[in-house]
Amino acid sequence: MFNQFYADLHIHIGRTESGRAVKITGSRDLTLKNILDTASSKKGLDIIGIIDCHSPEVLDEIETIVNKGEMEQLAGGGLRYQNTTLIPGSEIEIYDENCHGPIHVLAYFPSIYIMREFSLWMSANQKNIHLSSQRIYCDGHTLQKKVKELGGLFIPAHVFTPFKSLYGKGVLSSITEVFNPDLIDGIELGLSSDTNMVERIGELEQYTFVTNSDAHSLGKLAREYQKFELKDASFSEIQLALQEKDGRKIVANYGLNPLLGKYHSTACVKCSEPLKDGESICGKCGSQQFVKGVSTRIQELSDLQEPTRNRPPYIHQVPLDFIPGVGPKMIERLLDYFGTEMNIIHEVSLEQLEEVLPQKIAILIDQARRGALTIDVGGAGKYGKVH
Repeated sequence: MFNQFYADLHIHIGRTESGRAVKITGSRDLTLKNILDTASSKKGLDIIGIIDCHSPEVLDEIETIVNKGEMEQLAGGGLRYQNTTLIPGSEIEIYDENCHGPIHVLAYFPSIYIMREFSLWMSANQKNIHLSSQRIYCDGHTLQKKVKELGGLFIPAHVFTPFKSLYGKGVLSSITEVFNPDLIDGIELGLSSDTNMVERIGELEQYTFVTNSDAHSLGKLAREYQKFELKDASFSEIQLALQEKDGRKIVANYGLNPLLGKYHSTACVKCSEPLKDGESICGKCGSQQFVKGVSTRIQELSDLQEPTRNRPPYIHQVPLDFIPGVGPKMIERLLDYFGTEMNIIHEVSLEQLEEVLPQKIAILIDQARRGALTIDVGGAGKYGKVH
């Protein structure tokens, strides 16, 4: 019997319990325990991937929670904490002689014991194993082979963002310039793109698309996620779903409207004004420096007239904290009434919202759920805005 599970597989750790930095740009309260509690009791996520589990202090913290009996290793891989399964993972930067720029990738493993073995291997090929997203001094093929040797999953991260991604600057036109395409388990789209934008890139047709938050703070958990159809929330079931085997699959991707992504449009470096067709100078500030947008890069890579693979729907959503007038106190009020953000976004009716919130705010939340808000496009590192 299959059930459906909400999963966000790209969550950073800002600090360990001792205060040691892991993701330097991450929030100080983005600790392992806070992530687990927030994912389970506030966000309503069934599965999370924490991608800084290679850090030795993080591994020690996981083992401590297990030894206290608060988390258990699952037979199918992953660790169950309350209502949420943790999939241990790592984000790694590759920049070998085949790359034109740095590339971030995600690797996931079924247990903390295998994760620790991978961490030990990486520590011989990195300068600082304690930090997130550090460069590894080996080529992409070597890293892929090690991940597969340990029974892991290998997924290129936020593949279209202008910096530190596969298609951003990493390769000129093809995965094969850097990786063995047969050792890739999925493709993470990133915040500035969606399925409809990228489905005409021919070499991606063999891969399942995943959509994750890349959260650097607790509030950003589940700003993008997917709904899996699985028999259980475990590593082995996710592996089958990425391969679309034995009935397991992703049934929906949920994410920001790409217009909200901070690199969606080609835009001015100095003032973030979108570049209009034919322009070479910013019409607002006169700068000639621009960041190429994800939408432009995807157009360059698209080589199919029509996609041949049927994919799950990509459902545009606006996170609660993006909605005008919805602040932390209002979100806490909603959680007190309705339990989790997944309930608020997927289950609660407009009428129920109006019982708790001012009608204007309730309508805005409902419009956000239906993709009906007006959006100013983002670019050059500045998020878009909703009205």
